[in-house]
Amino acid sequence: MACPRNSITYNATRCACGIGQLLNRSSGSCEIFGWPSTISTDKDVNYSVISFADNLFAFDRIRKFTQSQAVFLEATLVMLLSWLVFCFFLRFTKLGDGRNVWFNLRWWITRLDVFFSTRHWLDDQQIVKKRKTELGGTLSVASWIVFIGLFAALLYQIITKRTIEVHNVRATGSPDLISFENDLEFNITAVSDMSCSNLRGIGNVVTGNPGFSEFKVAALSSLGSYACKNTTSGPTVNFKCTKCRLTSDYIYISWHFVDLPDSPAAAVGFQFNFTSKNGDNKKHMSFVSGTLRNGSILDESPVTFRGTEGNILKFNLFPRIYHHLHDLKLIQPLFHEFIPGSVYRDTTLLQASMGRSTDGILNTTLFINYLSAYIVEIDHENILGPVSFLADLGGLYCISIGIFFYLLVQCEYRIKKLRNEDTVFRKIRNRRKALDHWDKLRRYVAYTWDCSILVDDAIKTTNLSGICCLTRPSTSSNSSERGQSIMSNKKPNLSIEKNVIPQPASLEMSSFDSASSLAHGDNFSNKKSTTHQVSHSEDDSIPPPPPMEFTEGSSGSEVDAMDIKKKFQLLYDYNVLLREKLLDIQSLLNALAPKASSSSSTAEHGA
Repeated sequence: MACPRNSITYNATRCACGIGQLLNRSSGSCEIFGWPSTISTDKDVNYSVISFADNLFAFDRIRKFTQSQAVFLEATLVMLLSWLVFCFFLRFTKLGDGRNVWFNLRWWITRLDVFFSTRHWLDDQQIVKKRKTELGGTLSVASWIVFIGLFAALLYQIITKRTIEVHNVRATGSPDLISFENDLEFNITAVSDMSCSNLRGIGNVVTGNPGFSEFKVAALSSLGSYACKNTTSGPTVNFKCTKCRLTSDYIYISWHFVDLPDSPAAAVGFQFNFTSKNGDNKKHMSFVSGTLRNGSILDESPVTFRGTEGNILKFNLFPRIYHHLHDLKLIQPLFHEFIPGSVYRDTTLLQASMGRSTDGILNTTLFINYLSAYIVEIDHENILGPVSFLADLGGLYCISIGIFFYLLVQCEYRIKKLRNEDTVFRKIRNRRKALDHWDKLRRYVAYTWDCSILVDDAIKTTNLSGICCLTRPSTSSNSSERGQSIMSNKKPNLSIEKNVIPQPASLEMSSFDSASSLAHGDNFSNKKSTTHQVSHSEDDSIPPPPPMEFTEGSSGSEVDAMDIKKKFQLLYDYNVLLREKLLDIQSLLNALAPKASSSSSTAEHGA
């Protein structure tokens, strides 16, 4: 049978892998054993029960992602910078008339000024006023972001590090040691191309200190059960002890492997796993595991273990009592030392050793040192009370506000424009509200009474044509008839078509009722005589319209209602006069029309 690639030969016909190499059966070649030397152990106690939720939701990855406070601080920094950049670019937008979206955004930022509304820059000897500015709102929200981020980091610290583990070491007695009943399991694998067929010499256990009377040799079955199973890494020796009560401080268990045809007794390393469980409470366990390639110094140079000198693996067992876990009594295994035996680092020496029958052995010894003189008592003490928590919370609050208060004072001290920026927003908002309220009031007055009251203001307003269409039907019969006559006799004035002047209509204000009755009694009684005199005047030319100069009332700031009624009556009379003139002209035209037709026909006959 052909030898694998990269292999060495011995006894002229045998093949074996070189220093630190194993046979890869799939590729048919010898390859270097590349596992690093590692030792791992538990920090406290671990759960031995497999959790379905942990496997389904991958809680380990979440714990690794949130294993420090840096995650909360980084998220806080990102949110803070995003908010400050947003507010910075928002300040360059135009406020306009207070109706655009940018003004609304900046206005609501000023409303968020909750921390610094009464702490802005103030001139000397002035009353402190509650001022809400855009800069104050920006820094107030920034303070909230920083405080919430620091508070989340504080909560994480409280959850993860709210207690400390206290270890107390005390001397033990015989009753304490007897109460420790643990299930111990030890697995050690000789990383090699061997199998359990190479195993020899297992079955005895040595207890006690050599050279003293307690040194004894007993059958391994009296202490526990053992077995050997083949794995892909090599033969694994398994030792179990159920409800062990260790009575000796020193325990030695030895075995060895021998040469077989085409399977020399050689190994390139050792793997071990030592676990301990409580007999009554089996959901907690303590363990230690690792891989060894070249002694306790964890050297990574490739070697091959072979020869009569034994390879010793030393372990220490610590009895522990966990008071915070209902006085759980658990033995803690810890790896102490690995003493290599016969080791080969040169290929020539290994090849010569494989040719000697005296070197065809691999000795392994498990040495357990039970530190029964002392017991370690473990308990958790809470280091964070309500007073300290409130103190930390208040400190974070003061820090988050103090930082941005300092920035606010510096900005307003160096930029004087920022000291009164709140007045700009208030003026724009008040002006917009005043215009909105004035439009509502004007529509109400025009609908309730008449838009003629707003004539002076209507000339300046381009939207008054729509307002004047909201004339409400009058409830007074006299005023209704008078309004209809005025509307029927009123002629449109094309010269002021752009600035629409509303036509006089019914006036229903209570203050005008008395004036209406007086004006109706005085002027309307003489309407016919006045009209008759004007129409039968010798002067056929149309008189000029009556003047519309109003006299001020008793208050000096408003026009008298009686004067307005008189002027309206004069306009009415003037319209009646114009109508009569128009009727006269129309009748004259109607009379001249037959004469013109007869004269034209006579002319035609004469021709």
